Amino acid sequence: MNKKTSNIPISISLGATLKEEDIEPLLPQEKTRVLRVTFVAVLIAVCISFIAKFLIYLIYLVTNISFYGSFSLANNSPADNHLGLWVIAIPTLGGVVVGLMALYGSKAIRGHGIPEAMEQILTNKSKIKPTITYLKPISSAISIGTGGPFGAEGPIIATGGALGSTLGQLIKITHNERKILLAAGATAGMAAIFGSPIAGIFLAIELLLFEFSPRSIIPVALACITGAAGHHFLFGSEPVFEIKGIIPSPSNTALALYSGMGLIVGLLAVLVTKIVYFIEDGFEKLPIHWMWWPAIGGIAVGIVGYFAPHTLGVGYENITNVLSGNMPAKIIISLCLLKFISWAIALGSGTSGGTLAPLLTIGGATGALIGMVILHFWPNCGINISLAALVGMSAMFAGASRALITSIIFALETTGQSSALVALLAACVAAYIVSFFLMENTIMTEKIARRGIKTPDSYEPDILDKINVIDVMQEDGLVISENNEINEVRNWLIKKDFKNNYFIICNDEGEFKGVISSSDLFSLHHDPQKSIATLINKKDISIALNDSLRTAAEMMAKENLDVLPIVSAEDKNSLAGILTYRDIINAYKLNIDENEIKRPSISLKRNGLKILLKGQQLISSAKSKVK
Repeated sequence: MNKKTSNIPISISLGATLKEEDIEPLLPQEKTRVLRVTFVAVLIAVCISFIAKFLIYLIYLVTNISFYGSFSLANNSPADNHLGLWVIAIPTLGGVVVGLMALYGSKAIRGHGIPEAMEQILTNKSKIKPTITYLKPISSAISIGTGGPFGAEGPIIATGGALGSTLGQLIKITHNERKILLAAGATAGMAAIFGSPIAGIFLAIELLLFEFSPRSIIPVALACITGAAGHHFLFGSEPVFEIKGIIPSPSNTALALYSGMGLIVGLLAVLVTKIVYFIEDGFEKLPIHWMWWPAIGGIAVGIVGYFAPHTLGVGYENITNVLSGNMPAKIIISLCLLKFISWAIALGSGTSGGTLAPLLTIGGATGALIGMVILHFWPNCGINISLAALVGMSAMFAGASRALITSIIFALETTGQSSALVALLAACVAAYIVSFFLMENTIMTEKIARRGIKTPDSYEPDILDKINVIDVMQEDGLVISENNEINEVRNWLIKKDFKNNYFIICNDEGEFKGVISSSDLFSLHHDPQKSIATLINKKDISIALNDSLRTAAEMMAKENLDVLPIVSAEDKNSLAGILTYRDIINAYKLNIDENEIKRPSISLKRNGLKILLKGQQLISSAKSKVK
């Protein structure tokens, strides 16, 4: 074999310190795209704020028509109706209408919003049918306005997500950017209903985005801020669940009790989730078409509403009354038990509604009841009924959804009670721990998990993003001179039994010239007497020493290569090393082993202890001699 075909030695020093100017985490064109997506996200948030107001008015209108026979936009609770037994027919008729809309409009309007949005993100490249943008709020307004025990937040989250997805399908953006717009629209809708922008941001992170990066957080954060501004403009600036007075900071004894309360509510959250899906499974076994299921659920809602009118409708005022600490125990018990029965059957029937408000109501009522029981037996324990209700409300959401930070921040933003932070943290973490160990999926993910869809449950940094090319690259590898003839290179490779798919080409001075493929090298269409240089068709493919392995893996995937040349930071033409796909896999495996292989860092073996004791004895002996 000609000497030119031998491996070219890599003599460039790789120990040089990387310069700060060599590192570019975000390219200018990528920053421009972030600004573009942010602008669209803010525009969606403005639109969804007005849609949120329209949804609330639509719920009021349907409620007044259904329960009072008046064409009015006034906020009247269905609990004050005087229909008697006829009240059972109202939710039933509402269920029939929703079933017909799902059958002839879109089946996607069924459910409570967030799981459906998660499914589209994970399986359908964040593509939601544009019809959901208007079908979901209308169907939800009919369902809630006719007595459905749901909140307006689920429908508006689904509507905002659908609007973001629709605009994302109309403009030329990536799938990931469409996901960001979907999350921005959904959480802006939540911020518009509750005036809770920070909770909206964390909801996106914990349940929708499955990532934390500038390109996603900037659009979502500004969309949530815009939604909150829309809430202040259209609904008012006071907290949604306003508590009169300031809740005092809890004592250490009270904090311990609130933590125990979180454990109890966490167990209840697990039970609530399992019962909801048990009921849903029951509906799946009914020998009638699914279109009629919401009507059957409506019958249950009407029967419960006849005996407990406070269970009908959105019931945000119920949450406020429970948090006030002055609601009678009898009504609290009915909210805790009967609201749950009504909501679980209605949700299991597949009607259109939300889960957040019912969970808050049930959790708040449970917390208030536990607080009353504790105060009955221990009057001086420091428990505050309002704080107990707030803790139960937040812990229920944390346990059922495992959106830990969202649950805590949401309680603070919607009540304005900052002194409750530590108690909320203690209770929500306790509920989260119970949920984590006793329940594989959450109320948000169980439905899609049954369809074989795995939801990300951790937000760890990419292993390959933490390792630079310089840490794993090969300083010696197969490099072919551009001056060699095709025929002699073929013969040499066959003799050495090299089975590489791609080969790096350099000149005799070690300057990188390009990459050729094995199939091209052994093609019969080339003159075997010509030089290797004539086969080069990938000239601008290389990575730098300070690039991450993730960048290298992305380039390999994009260019369909299994080997990459590494060029020097000082001279882009000077070859510094070679990176293969095996190097990336080995680095990935090494990091996994570091997280899984368990070994002590300090040895406590018997021999070590003996030496230590002997040393102590010598010291003691020396001290005695000095004396």
